[in-house]
Amino acid sequence: MAELVGPRLYSCCNCRNQVALHDDVISKAFQGRNGRAFLFSHAMNVVIGPKEDRQLMTGLHTVADVYCCDCREVLGWKYERAYEETQKYKEGKFILEKSKIVKENW
Repeated sequence: MAELVGPRLYSCCNCRNQVALHDDVISKAFQGRNGRAFLFSHAMNVVIGPKEDRQLMTGLHTVADVYCCDCREVLGWKYERAYEETQKYKEGKFILEKSKIVKENW
């Protein structure tokens, strides 16, 4: 039987705006401001805030907060720059907090 549902994805917990695809999850072992978070290669339907340097658990990074484009809920952040060589793989990637997103089509 043909698959009738669309791709598995994540939506904003506040307004159900679709913000990321399950296929874009790189890691589920990250820490956000409010608990567990996922690292994504891409995010959609989001607004990127201004860049700022932030001291995180893994060192100094330039990050920009990521907001839902519909309701403006803060969902996480985007890594713009990593200062330590071992953290460069995060550049251009997104942290979305588990408490701020919900699963759709699972």
